Parts: sequence; structure tokens; C-alpha cells
Amino acid sequence: MPALAQGWLLPVKHELLSAGALSLVFAGLTVFAATTSFVYVRERARWQKREARLAGELEAARSHQERLSLLLGADPQVVVSWNGRDAQPVFEGDSGFLGAAGSALALAYGSWAPPADAKRLELATDALKERGEGFGFTIRSKSGPFIDVQGRPVAGRAVIRFREVTGERAQLMTLRSELERLTGDHAAFASLLGGLAHPAWMRDADGRLSWVNAAYARAVEAADPAICVRGSLELLDRNDRDAAARARRQGTPFSLRTPAVVAGQRRMLDVIELPTPTGFAGFATDMSELESVRTDLQRQMDAHVRTLDRLKTAVAVFDGAHRLVYHNTGFETLWSLEPGFLDGQPSDGEILDRLRAERRLPELGDYRSWKAAVHAAYTATRASEDWWYLPDGRTIHVVSSPNPQGGVTYLYDDVTERFTLESRFNALMRTQRETLDSLREGVAVFGSDGKLKLFNPAFAQSWRIDAALLASNPHVEQLVTLCRPLFPQEDVWRELVSAVTGVRDAREEYRSRIERRDGTVLDIATAPLPDGATLISFADVTASVNVERALTEKNDALEKVSRLREDFVHHVSYELRSPLTNIIGFAQLLGTETVGALNEKQRDYTGHIVRSSGALLAIINDILDLASIDNGALTLEVQEIDVSDTIAEAAAGLQDRLTDGRLALKVEIDPRTGPLRADGKRLRQVLFNLLSNAIGVSQPGQTVTVSAGRRGGEIRIAVADHGPGIPAEIREKVFERFESHALGSGHRGVGLGLSMVRSIVELHGGHVELESNPGEGTCVTAIFPAGGLPLSDAAE
Repeated sequence: MPALAQGWLLPVKHELLSAGALSLVFAGLTVFAATTSFVYVRERARWQKREARLAGELEAARSHQERLSLLLGADPQVVVSWNGRDAQPVFEGDSGFLGAAGSALALAYGSWAPPADAKRLELATDALKERGEGFGFTIRSKSGPFIDVQGRPVAGRAVIRFREVTGERAQLMTLRSELERLTGDHAAFASLLGGLAHPAWMRDADGRLSWVNAAYARAVEAADPAICVRGSLELLDRNDRDAAARARRQGTPFSLRTPAVVAGQRRMLDVIELPTPTGFAGFATDMSELESVRTDLQRQMDAHVRTLDRLKTAVAVFDGAHRLVYHNTGFETLWSLEPGFLDGQPSDGEILDRLRAERRLPELGDYRSWKAAVHAAYTATRASEDWWYLPDGRTIHVVSSPNPQGGVTYLYDDVTERFTLESRFNALMRTQRETLDSLREGVAVFGSDGKLKLFNPAFAQSWRIDAALLASNPHVEQLVTLCRPLFPQEDVWRELVSAVTGVRDAREEYRSRIERRDGTVLDIATAPLPDGATLISFADVTASVNVERALTEKNDALEKVSRLREDFVHHVSYELRSPLTNIIGFAQLLGTETVGALNEKQRDYTGHIVRSSGALLAIINDILDLASIDNGALTLEVQEIDVSDTIAEAAAGLQDRLTDGRLALKVEIDPRTGPLRADGKRLRQVLFNLLSNAIGVSQPGQTVTVSAGRRGGEIRIAVADHGPGIPAEIREKVFERFESHALGSGHRGVGLGLSMVRSIVELHGGHVELESNPGEGTCVTAIFPAGGLPLSDAAE
């Protein structure tokens, strides 16, 4: 205040110089001071009221802040706010629940949120800060808890709250997440099972089908899986289903390998059904191919064993423990070891010790070292071979081959004979030239260099080559040039040059037949020799080829005629049998007068039809029987038969003809004949044909004789008549098919009876003899071995 007064008095001091003026100044100052005091007092009261009001508001704000702090601290949460787009964030709360150290790391989304959610949060945060777009969603942090993230503009500020979900809502979200995971897993598992090529199914607690895959539907031939469930279509047979049901009732797993019909085909399945929390689940694997492979492998192994048993080479297989697990018969024979000893699976060392004790091994000074060298094959990586020279003079080639699974396979080959043959071969080679020179076929031997080393005179004469030129050892290609004028075909010469020069992959024999321009036919053959040389022979077969051609042409013509005749007869016979059977059946039906009465003449005609048709059917049956014999399809039912009974049965079938022809039948059976091992039906067929022929050529009043007896190791059954007999020129042909001769009698058949007789008797191991003279009758004898054939299974 004095400073203010002084400011007012200075200009007055210069203007007012009188005392009155000073009094006025003091009066004005007094009024100003009073006024100022009054204003001060009034403003001070107002300021005190305002201060009290502000203090109350501050206390209320502090209380509100404390309540907000308590609220923020009640739950795990962090609040981040920005007062402007470019302002620094303000953090409130603790971010420990995010798994991040420090509240500032709450905005480092990638440190606690999965990558997809972190990217989503970054985009939402930018949108909130720039455009004020609010957001809110729940994500799951990397550490496991669920986090509610809410962002919104508040009073011009961008605010984001991160709050951990707790309590029942956290449990609910955890369960929901687990449900989603399990639902996804279940969908993936169902999709996997549905797409499998093997049948799969699920059952409820009562054992009823609740789900099947498409493969199951295809297996039971259903349109879709839903039909299988609705119709309870089962894959397994009843017995297997019952076994599975028992396992379900007991709550135990069920597994079985069983055959089942899958898509209309019989397959072998491996079935497994297991209990689940809600019921049962099953699966079937098609093992048919594996079973087939296993069967084929077993068959191959059995064939391999059979093959090894037939080899002369001795084979012995030892396992990793040096025990004998397999040997063939050649092994027993080579070492003369008892089967009982070998069946006990002796060790390799025990077998060697026994052979040494019996002096069947090489004489050795250090047997222990030699034995250790033999057993070294068990640890070797490749096969080895050795030669054993035994005290009895034999030489054994031994090959030791280690097995991939452990153990050793030994191959013992007795090569004594081969060594002997080699020495003999060397001796024969020394006489080669003398032998070749004496041959009529041309022979040339070429060395490994392709030059002629040896030839005989026949070679030079056959190809018209000067012997002096051949003595100069020309090359094979030069010789081909000299021979080409007589035979210009290049293919044969190329093969010969290849065989001599070794151009072929393997040295093999080559054979060919050529016909030269001069008409000579030569058989060419090459043979590789042990020393790398090659022998070529030229044999003149012109004469035999000409004869062979003539015989072949004639034989082809005869066979063609025979085939045409047989094919015609067989075809006609088969085509006639069916209508003929119908004729016989209808004729017999008419004869019984079932369909109507017949007069005497009609009955006579019907009887003739039946008899004629029966005779024709018998002829056709004979033709078919002969065809079966030709094809090897006729099977004999061999039994112990009584000869006299068989003769009586055959004669009974011809009794009408004997009566009509006024003929007598005489039967003579030697008591020593005994039973015969034969097919009774076929033996009756033989007797029927022989008796039929005899009756056909006999005159009224004559006698047909049937006799049987034993002579040495044979049983002879003869049928004799007193007919016109058979001339010598016809006798050789009567057993041929379709050879029929009346010989002055009224009987002329189709010519099959005697052919059938001979064929059936020969099937029994016997033969047929015929004795006949013109005017003296004929006797045909069927001769069977007394022992006969082995009895058929049914007869035994």
C-alpha cells in the first residue's frame, strides 16, 4: 500500500504546492484505505468459503480415488489410457496375471497372447487411438488364463482394460475350450475312421450299433452307414457275434481272426472290439492277402524242403547256437549218421567230433585249429569254400554260407566222381584227333582267337575246301566266305561266328538245320569246349530228311482221317443219345398202355421200337465208352467178383435171343478159377459182346460155349461158337473199330463189340486171343492177370 500511495503523490507533489492540497490527499488516502480494507475482509471470507469447498471436493476425490484403487485391485487387471493419439500410455494395475513382468509389457501383446490374437489386439488398439472405435473380446493367454480385453474412448482419452477371467466364468470358458477341442478331435477321429478302407463301428452300452463307417456299409452291402445302424446289419457270423457279446457282457476286449463275407466275397478278418466309456468300439482288418502270402510262403518253404531232400548234395543248417535245425537225406547218406542222433539237434562241434572219432574227416595234425577255422564261418560276412580229402579216398567240396538271421548253412558235395571224370576226359582229349578223323560228319574246332585249330577230312570234303588252305589255320570269318557260295543265308553264319568269337553273352550251344543250294541238308551244332574253344559239326541228314518228310506227310494224312472219323462218330453219338432216350421212353410209355389201349399189331410194333432203340442206345453207349477209353477218362470200379455169377448175369440178358434163335448155351467153370479182381459192370459188358457176336453167327440148333479157368498166373474166359469162322485175311481186322463182316451169316453189327472187348480187357491189364478157322467156328478168349487190379476205395 505505501508504494501505491507514493505513486499517486509524486505527480501531485509537482502540481500542488499548497497545504490544502495536502489535506485533500490525506483524506483521499483514508477513504481508499478504508475501502480497501472492506474489500479485503469481504474477499477473505469468500476465499475461505471457497477453500473449504475445494478441500471438501479434494477429500471426496481422494475417497473416490481410493475406492477406484480398491476396485482395480479387487481383480487381476490392468488399465491403460492415452490422453491423445501420440501421448505416452498410463498404466494402472498389475500385469502379473498376463505372465509379463511390468505393467508396460501388457501392450507387448506378442509376449503373452498367441500370434493371431496379438495381431488382432494391435489392429483394435490402433483403431481405438486413431478413430475412437471401441472393442471387446476374450482371448486365452499363453500361460493359460482367459483375458477380457475392452477398449473404449472415455472423456477424450483412449482406455483399454485387461482383466483376468476368474470364478465360474473362467471354469465355464475352460470347459467350453476343452469341449471345442474335444469336438474337433472327435470330428477328426470320426472323419479318419469314416475314410478308412477297413470296417469300423461303435456300439452303445446295450451292444447295439450306434455308428459305422462307409467301409462297414460296403462290407455288408448296404447303401449307406445309416441303413446299417437302423437295420442293425452285422458283419460277423452268429457264432462270432455270440462270442463278442459274451466279451461285452464281461467288459473285456474281444479279438478274433475269423472268416467273414465282405462285399459278397469270403475274406479273412482280424476283429478287435474294445469297451469305451459310452459303449464299445470295433475294428476289422482284412488279412486275406496276408494269409494268402503266408500260405504261399509255407508252400514254397515246403517245396524248398522237398527239393533239398531230393538233392544229392548234402545240406545242413545250423542256428546261431551252433545247433542243427535242418538236414536233408543227402546229409545222412554222405556221413552215415543215424537219424536219431541228428533228430536230437546236436551241435556243429559234436557232429565234427563224432566224424573224427569214426575217421570220416581229413587226417589232420592240429584238429583243434582246423575245427576253429571251420567254425569261423559263423562270424564271417560272406560264403567260403573248402576241399576235404577223406581217408576213404573221397573228395568233398564244402561251401559254408552264413545265414542273415544267424547260423550257417553247409553244402557238402561229393566230387570224387567228377575228379575221376576229369582225368578220363583229359585222356579222351588226347585221342580226339584220331576220333574226329574217323567220323563221317564234318567237324571243325576253333580256338578262343577264332582261328581254325582242328578239322577232319569230312569237313573239307563237305564244303569243298582245299585241305592245304584249312591247314593254314584261317579265321572263322574267312571260312564263312569260302562256304557262302553253297549256302548264302547270313543269319546262320552270323550265329556261328558269334558262337566262335564269344560275342554272345554266354557260351551256349547252337543248333540249326540248313539246306544248301546243291540240295544237301546239314544239321549244324556248336559245342563250347572247356578250354575256350568251340566245336562245330556238320552232319549230312539229307537221306533221313527225305524219308522223314514222306513219312510225316503220310502220317499227317492218316491222323487227319482218323480224327475226322472219331470226331464225326463222337458228335453223332452225343447228338443221337438224347432223342433216342426220348424215343425209348415214349415207346415204353405206349407199351404200358397208360395213355390208351393198343391192339396186337401196335403192341408188336411198340416192342420192336423198344428193342431196336435199346440196341441202338447200346451201340451209342459203346461208342461213348470207347471215346472215354481213348481220352483216359474211363475209371474202373475194381471189386472181388465171382466169375460164374458174372457169366450168368451176362447170359440172362441174352436169353431172349438164345430162345428166338433156338440155340443152346453151355457154361463150363473150372472150380479152381476163384474170384477175379475186376470191374463187374465192364466184365459183364465184355461177356455180353462176346456172347452177342457168338449168337449172331450161330445157326439154329447150335451151341454157344462159355468157359472159365485158371492157367498159371492168368484167368481165362472164353466164348466159342460153331459159326462160319473167320478167314485169315479178315482175322487181323476184326478188333478194329467199325470193322463188320457178315461172313455168310445173317448177323452184321456196327463193328464195335470186339474193339470194346479188347479195350476193356487191356484196361484190366490183360489181352484178348482169337482162334478161328473157316467152317469150324470161332473162340475168343479174354485173359486177365490172376492178381487183378488194386481194389477201389469204395470196395475196400
